[in-house]
Formats: sequence, C-alpha cells, structure tokens
Amino acid sequence: MINANTGSRPESTALSESEDSEDFADPALFQEPDDYYRPESPPSFVEHTLLSGEKLHMRLVGHNPLWGHLLWNGGQVVSEYLQRHAEDLVENKDVLELGAGAGLPGIVCGILGARKRKVLITDYPDEELVENLKGNINNCELLKTSKSEVSAEGYLWGAPSPPSMLLGFDILILADLLFNHSEHAKLLSTIRLTLRRQPASCVLVFFTPYRPWLFDKDMAFFDLARQGGFVVEKVLESVMENVMFAEDRGDELLRRTVYGFVLRWQL
Repeated sequence: MINANTGSRPESTALSESEDSEDFADPALFQEPDDYYRPESPPSFVEHTLLSGEKLHMRLVGHNPLWGHLLWNGGQVVSEYLQRHAEDLVENKDVLELGAGAGLPGIVCGILGARKRKVLITDYPDEELVENLKGNINNCELLKTSKSEVSAEGYLWGAPSPPSMLLGFDILILADLLFNHSEHAKLLSTIRLTLRRQPASCVLVFFTPYRPWLFDKDMAFFDLARQGGFVVEKVLESVMENVMFAEDRGDELLRRTVYGFVLRWQL
C-alpha cells in the first residue's frame, strides 16, 4: 500500500518553472540569500505501510533546500517494487541508495533481507539530512530483528568512492533524482564506480516527471546511460491517486505517474 503526499504545498516547496535552469543542482543554489531568513520549520512524521501490513514511521527533516523534507512518489513506488521482487533484487544482495531523503527504499531493503554484506543509504553530505537518515535507521523497529547491516553516510555524486563503497554493490537505487538535470553525468559516474560488473547487478531508476515540460530532459539520463555501456529496460508505469504538488502546472496525469527503469551492464 502506498501512502502518497497530497494537498497544497508550502511556498517554494513545489518544483516550479523557476527551477528550469540546468544549474539547478549546483550546491551553491541550495543556499538561501544572505539577507533572507526562512522561518524554521519543524520535522514531520509520515507512515508508510508495507505489503505485509506492517507500518514504518519515517521522520522527515523540516523544510530543506535539498528536498529531504518530502516522501517522494518514486521512493514509495520503488519500495513496493522491491517488496514484490525481493527474492531477485534484495535477498543476500549489497544495496546502495543515492539521494535517499528519509531512506525509505534502503530501509525496506534492510527489512527484506539484503544481508550479504550491507545496505548503505546516502544523501548529500548535509549534517541534518545524514543525521535524520541515521535516526530513521536506528528507530526502525523492524530493522532491529533483521540481520542486515544498514548504515547511512553523506556522499556527493561523482566523487571518488569512499572506503565504504570500494567493494561495490549488487543493487543501486535512484528514486526521484532525475529532475537534477545538471547532475546526470555525475550520477552515471557514481553508478559506473559502484555497480559490480556482473550480469545480475542492476540500477533501479524510478521517477515522476513533476515538471512535465521538462520530461524530455528527465529522460535524457537514459540516453546517457546507454552511451555509458548500459542496457535500459522500462519495468513499470504506476499512476498515483493524487499529485504531490496540487498547485503546480502541467499535465496532471504525468505528474501522478511514476516510471520505473532498470539499468544493467552491457556485458
């Protein structure tokens, strides 16, 4: 069961036309102007129901320019996909999640038995985001009975692999990251550095075109992946009940649709 974020959004929460720039993901753009002080917003809590009926309680940071204050559609849908395909994609696998936000997919992998070595959940090296990820891991009751080694740390896409990533991973998870168009090359670089070169290794890329007028730019990531030596397969198209950002413009059906793709090495 998927619980989608719905309703109106706070000012500047939506992915609006003001973020069309290809430099959107430049870290400098994550900073507010020196003379602007946004009222501090408290963290929030959301509940996500697993296919088993068990419930996860996730803490989201307060408003954050890195978008970690939302439980994104792509993360919810890929979590359900992982549950439905746990035997092939999760059990006894090493898993890396990039741009994890609250860490839902990675935590689900830990619960499902990704215990060959570890589940590593990462996001931009922002102290608040990383500490929140660690808190969600430590406070997850279902993980306390799991044999998985689940951890969190900060990681900047495209950077050299830290020691925790040097041995590589069987499964990579990218959920709702493709709107960062200027970061596509860095994402692909990280995939090439961390995905084991084995036939069963794969990357799950799930996303919603929240800005339908930039859908082609979202999809350009897969052209880049093909050029980089990957086979790209579309595996899912799921329509959510509601849009995440009710006041945004553009095709509503597209804004409710989650697309799922799998990347594998062309061996």
